[in-house]
Amino acid sequence: MRNAARSQVVVITGASGGVGRAVVREYARRARGVALLARGRAGLEAAAKEARAAGCEALPLEVDVADEEQVSDAADEVEERLGPIDVWVNAAFTSVFAPFSQIAPEEFRRVVEVDLLGFVHGTKAALERMRPRDRGTIVQVGSALAYRGVPLQSAYCASKHAVQGFHESLRCELLHDRSGVRVTMVQLPAVNTPQFSWVLSRLPKHPQPLPPIFQPEVAARAVVHAADHPRRREHWCGGSTVGTLIANAVAPGVVDRYLARNGCAAQQADVRSDPDRPANLWAPADGVSGRDYGARGVFDERSKNRSWQLWASQRHGSLALAVVGAAALAAAAVSRRRRL
Repeated sequence: MRNAARSQVVVITGASGGVGRAVVREYARRARGVALLARGRAGLEAAAKEARAAGCEALPLEVDVADEEQVSDAADEVEERLGPIDVWVNAAFTSVFAPFSQIAPEEFRRVVEVDLLGFVHGTKAALERMRPRDRGTIVQVGSALAYRGVPLQSAYCASKHAVQGFHESLRCELLHDRSGVRVTMVQLPAVNTPQFSWVLSRLPKHPQPLPPIFQPEVAARAVVHAADHPRRREHWCGGSTVGTLIANAVAPGVVDRYLARNGCAAQQADVRSDPDRPANLWAPADGVSGRDYGARGVFDERSKNRSWQLWASQRHGSLALAVVGAAALAAAAVSRRRRL
C-alpha cells in the first residue's frame, strides 16, 4: 500500500495545526503531493516546509472551509498543479468552550459553518472531481462526540453529530449508485492539539481534553489507515472512544448524569485561563502572533503515544483468524485427551 500511496495526491483541510498537521506529516512520507488547506499562513508555510523536506510536493492554500467558493477554487488549483485528487481528508474545525447560555448565536453559527458546512463543502468539491473518474476516497475526521454530547461544547458536538448523519446518508447514496468513490469516518478520542490554547473560551480555567488524552500522531495514523481501508463505514480510535460509544448506546441516561457531575471540571486544567489568549473562531490564531503552533498542544506529559485498541482494530481480521485457530487447536487437544 505504501508504494501505491506514493503516487497519490492528497488534500487535507485544517492542515496548519493539530490532527490535520499530523496527517500532513504522515502523508508527506508516502504521498506524491499534498495540498494543505487552512487559514493560518504561518502554520501552512511550516507544514509545507516539513512536507517538502520529506520529499513530497506541497501546495499550501489559504482557505476558509466555511466558504464553498474558496474550497471549490482550491480543488481546481490542486488538480491543475498537482493532478487528480485521490484522497480528501476533512479535518478543519473550530469551537467555543462555554455553557450554551454564554454562546452568542453568531458564534454558534460560525462553529457549524466550519465544522459541518466545511466538511460538506470539502466533500462536495472532492465528489465533483472524483465521481467522473469513479475513484477516490474521502475521510471525515470525527470524534466520539459525534455520538455523545458533552457539556461546554454544544456547538462542536452538534456539528459532529450532524457530520455523522451526513456521512451515513452520503455513504448510502454512493453504495446505491455502485460508485467507486469511497467515504469513511474516523471517530477520535481526546487529542493533545493546540486548539485548547487558541479556542474561544469563557471558562475560568484553561480548557483541556477529556482524559485519557492521545497524541495527534495516533489520530493521524488512524486517519491514514482509514483512507487505505475506506470500505469500512467508520473507524474507532482509542479505547476511550470504544468505551464511550458502548456506554452511550447501553445507558445514555447514566452517561448524562456522570457528565453532569464530572464533565465540566474534567475539561478544565488546574490553571487560570489567560485573558490575552488568542481565539481562532473568526481569524487564525497564528495570523496575529505569526507563530506556528504545530501538531501538539500543551498536554504532552499526560498524552499517550499509542493505542492498543487502534492496533487491534487495524488487525481485526488477522486477530479473528488467530482466535479461531487457537480455539480449533484447543478443541483438538481436548478431543485427543478424551480419546486417551
